[in-house]
Amino acid sequence: MGWLYAALGLLTVAVVLGVLYRPLGDYMAWVYTSRKDWRLERGIYTVIGVDARAQQSWQAYLRGVLAFSAVGLLIVYGLQRLQQWLPYSLGLPAASEHLSFNTAASFVGNTNWQSYSPELTLGYSVQMAGLAVQNFTSAAVGMAVAIAVVRGLAYRRSGTIGNFWVDLTRGILRILLPLSAAAAIVLMIGGVIQNFNGFGEVTTLTGGVQTIPGGPTASQEAIKLLGTNGGGFFNANSAHPFENPTAWTNLFQVLLMLVIPFALPRTFGRIVGDNRQGYAILAVMAVLFTLSFAILTVLESNGQGSAPGLAGSAMEGKEQRFGILGSTLFATTSTATSTGAVNSMHDSFTALGGMMPMLNMMLGEVTPGGVGSGLYGLLVLAVVAVFVSGLLIGRTPEYLGKKIGPREIKLAALYILVMPTLVLTGTALSFALPGIREEVESVSIYNPGVHGMSEVLYAFVSAANNNGSAFAGLTANTPWLNTALGVTILLGRFLPIVFVLALAGSFAAQDTVPATAGTLPTHRPQFVGMLAVVTVLLTALTFFPVLTLGPLAEGLI
Repeated sequence: MGWLYAALGLLTVAVVLGVLYRPLGDYMAWVYTSRKDWRLERGIYTVIGVDARAQQSWQAYLRGVLAFSAVGLLIVYGLQRLQQWLPYSLGLPAASEHLSFNTAASFVGNTNWQSYSPELTLGYSVQMAGLAVQNFTSAAVGMAVAIAVVRGLAYRRSGTIGNFWVDLTRGILRILLPLSAAAAIVLMIGGVIQNFNGFGEVTTLTGGVQTIPGGPTASQEAIKLLGTNGGGFFNANSAHPFENPTAWTNLFQVLLMLVIPFALPRTFGRIVGDNRQGYAILAVMAVLFTLSFAILTVLESNGQGSAPGLAGSAMEGKEQRFGILGSTLFATTSTATSTGAVNSMHDSFTALGGMMPMLNMMLGEVTPGGVGSGLYGLLVLAVVAVFVSGLLIGRTPEYLGKKIGPREIKLAALYILVMPTLVLTGTALSFALPGIREEVESVSIYNPGVHGMSEVLYAFVSAANNNGSAFAGLTANTPWLNTALGVTILLGRFLPIVFVLALAGSFAAQDTVPATAGTLPTHRPQFVGMLAVVTVLLTALTFFPVLTLGPLAEGLI
């Protein structure tokens, strides 16, 4: 019966996503290609001094991304440091300097890593004016960059890839805001709270007194999921009944995380003028996602150890109302996207089960990945797959009529190397630097030994991939981890954007080469298989050694 429920849950998600794939994908393609501006949009362009018709080179587009994100970083940092003077602060003090930096970097970088208990650290002003706003803007930035890359493949000898300010504005006003408003209403119907009640005290059945926090949760929950952000209004995130009350709201939240990333391949196909290319990208995403979910469900349903054996399943750290299957589907979704939300504690998964969410992130979060970042990440991998295929079978390395030369493959290689470099360097320094190692081992790691190694590794994997989930046994609110993870988040977000926009600019400057008998078809099942294999092999070759020191070692003990 368990596998029947798993199949029905996955089938429900697949059917809904399949129904929404074409209309939502086509709508997003229209949003980013329409030459008509809304009146509100024209007003925004006037205020910020932007010519909506002006196209930008990749360098100008990148400057817009970095400048906008830097301003957001300063605003969120300042709001936290001034919290005690803000309205609706709930009497909470300012966050520390290193925690404020970490949180600002995290939400600007679409990571939403939280080294703190939200309901005990941040008041409503910071939550709404700082964090919720960045949930919209960081998601819109990711979508804008993805569309810029798609334009690079679609444009011919233009040297331009669109206008960042137009893409940003349209992404927020035409896509994220209306979808979030509708999702928030559904969540409130499902029991997610939405109020300004602050902290209330109630008398329990045993006569004790318990403090119950309130807050505008549904509105933040909607964009947290739609924008693949992941930061919870409460410390327990989507395991908290105020955020995720029932089994059907759990399934609805899974759909919210997947709907935009899985529809973006359709947008890609529409803009480049070949829907088959979108289906090929979609197939890779779907196959790897399904395999990951199936493996994680098997590992958690057949948990090794005396406690899972006696209980019949590995239920530690999981909510009874979701069960094994609701937990594994949510975990796979949140780490296959860049959401990072949790409805169960990944730290309590079985050793090999806990490795699966980590592997989802190590793939580069491209199955389907975050809003925007998953699409442009998989397009970079497609460039590598075309190049490798061309070397193997002697065909011309071209993708959608654009030649892949030394410049393009170097940029793709640099993009791929950023994440593992940050992960391995950050993990190694945490155990190698004098003083830092003692702090990490004595203060941060709750579970010593190989599982403690996994906790630190997971933290840097999550930060470098802009995910935000954690092996929650790690106490990360320390000067070292707040600073190191904050830097990792920023570099993991914006260095790949630099390389991928440069790649888009390189493609946009080219003319389209006509397809010949030597051109590799990139819409057929053979290429889908090749791209999936390249994605998995890059991860396996890079991270297998460090996995043997953590989850693999623990699973074999």
